[in-house]
Amino acid sequence: MTKPLLILIAGPYRSGTGGDPQLIAQNLARLEEVSGPIFRLGHVPMIGEWAALPILRTLDAVDAGEGDVMYETAHRLLQHCDAVLRLPGESAGADKDVEIAKERGLPVYRSLEEIPPASTP
Repeated sequence: MTKPLLILIAGPYRSGTGGDPQLIAQNLARLEEVSGPIFRLGHVPMIGEWAALPILRTLDAVDAGEGDVMYETAHRLLQHCDAVLRLPGESAGADKDVEIAKERGLPVYRSLEEIPPASTP
């Protein structure tokens, strides 16, 4: 058992979509599918896009490119996260999240089964 963790869910978002909004939405849905099980384990799930998308909507194209905001938001979030869950699929951004997590000594899980349940008060 462990204290409740803030777990960044990392996986494909735009990768392999060719910019197709429907495919991007499917990728986001895949990321979100594991948020409930993480919560049930006693932890707080976080997806970088949950934080980055509102930022993108409030910036104009001159302020920042989409990729820059997505990557920078994830990198800033990792300063507050306790672990990363890396979902399958090709994603340079998710791979970078894992690299940063490892540099910071954070656990990187590859499946829900690897995540320990949080202790309850």
